[in-house]
Amino acid sequence: MTRVAILISGGGSNMVRLVDAMAGEIPATPCLVLSNTPGASGLAKAAVMGVPTQVVDHRDFKGDRTTFETALTQKLDAAGTDVICLAGFMRVLTGEFTRRWPRMLNIHPSLLPKYPGLDTHARAIAAGDTEAGCTVHEVTETLDDGPILGQARVPILGSDTGPDLAARVLQMEHRLYPKVLAQYLTGGGAPIYLS
Repeated sequence: MTRVAILISGGGSNMVRLVDAMAGEIPATPCLVLSNTPGASGLAKAAVMGVPTQVVDHRDFKGDRTTFETALTQKLDAAGTDVICLAGFMRVLTGEFTRRWPRMLNIHPSLLPKYPGLDTHARAIAAGDTEAGCTVHEVTETLDDGPILGQARVPILGSDTGPDLAARVLQMEHRLYPKVLAQYLTGGGAPIYLS
């Protein structure tokens, strides 16, 4: 069975949803939850769910991305990783790493190609957009720019603040990411669109 490693930096709500789905509709097993943040609360959630956890603290590498990514790869290799899912992993990865791990997905809280990077919800509201959402894409060496595998749309309400919109988008992330991963692992297909 395909072995999936999930990389997180924080609470890991998408990680929890993916692990739950791998107990049912996704034909895979979670082999590792790996964080760059020692205190990430998602690590404790993964441990409770019976998934092995590891930490590679990026601060230990003082900006040396190559050595940091080598340490990540060692942990991923040791876990027998086939596919990586980034789920709130807040580090930019180099081309060398993305080429080493070509089967890597990410979920991003905007309707790419709009608003790559950070502060996506505030940027969408400030631009006067009527909808926002999230995107699951393959990871390439260009930030938030790989082939789109699925998107989910959320209306922007007149009263929305960034946190309001973020909460509604996160609910859609939890629906979209497992569906896209399941399709990806069973041979692909047309991108999935939810609203």
